[in-house]
Amino acid sequence: MTFTLNTANWDELQEQTSLSPINDLAWEGWIVEGVPEYLGRGYSRELELHPGIWLACSDRLFYQDFEQKVPVHPHLVQCSVMLTGQEHSDRYPTFDPERGYFSGSGIAPSFTEQVWRSQRQMELHIHLIPDIFAEFYAGLKNANTALLKLLLKQEGWKVSFFPPVTLAARQLAQQIWQAPFWGATQQLYLQDKVYELLTLQLQPLLADTNLIHSAPGRKAETITRIYHAQEILQSRLEQPPGFLELAKQVGVSDRTLRRGFQDLFGTTVVGYLTQQRMQQAEQRLRAGNCTVAEVANQVGYAHLGRFSAGFKRQFGITPSQCLAGKIQAQ
Repeated sequence: MTFTLNTANWDELQEQTSLSPINDLAWEGWIVEGVPEYLGRGYSRELELHPGIWLACSDRLFYQDFEQKVPVHPHLVQCSVMLTGQEHSDRYPTFDPERGYFSGSGIAPSFTEQVWRSQRQMELHIHLIPDIFAEFYAGLKNANTALLKLLLKQEGWKVSFFPPVTLAARQLAQQIWQAPFWGATQQLYLQDKVYELLTLQLQPLLADTNLIHSAPGRKAETITRIYHAQEILQSRLEQPPGFLELAKQVGVSDRTLRRGFQDLFGTTVVGYLTQQRMQQAEQRLRAGNCTVAEVANQVGYAHLGRFSAGFKRQFGITPSQCLAGKIQAQ
């Protein structure tokens, strides 16, 4: 049975958690917290690499399913990579070893995270205050003020992106995790690797011309709201909000939402939703753990024929052929 924890519940359990002393020079200077024994085992550790930049690593395995409710809160710039496991929530797409997370500063909306038992989660997170990020960003090749304005906010809703995690990025994350030094040498090594990882994960965003060259008159705040709408759709593929409800949730008119999706993603809201549903369906079919009917239901299709027709339009093969391992038509 799944139960729910809020922030106060988690903090209370954390206070009751004991952690055996760690006699490892590589962990010197890190703040280490254990997983509450009631929930599982493992740890999380955090190190301030430089004033205004923190690195956090965690390796956890939980014994039972639960949900953790996170309230609205201030948010720093954040870059995250997961090495093993998955992280699910009701607001964001699934975070896993293939899909990273890059978020700007501002106000983070509330969300509920779903934690699954018997699934080892190894992940690392980089947090930066806006001034430090702006200084780092200025030295990047192809840096532009449009993306920087999107990423750095104080009172507005933060904007989040989910860049792919390349082999090079994954190797960097593993090098950070397994830093071979300790003390001041370790901090210098980690600073260097962290900046490399930030640079790699920013490349898809810097290459996205929609972020750099928005439509005439399109304000950075409006672009942020359109991307927020994109996040909501990605997190609710099975039961997405209606068009007017979505526009209201992100604070734009239905006309602005319609035009924004066309400008930024080259398709309509419904077209984008269909693309994302089909991509998720293809991944689940290739995993081979579900039938075609089960996958159709999981991505929000009640009519199997419509699902099959839409799938074939997008990939050139039927769902059954995909399940059997046939390669996508070229």
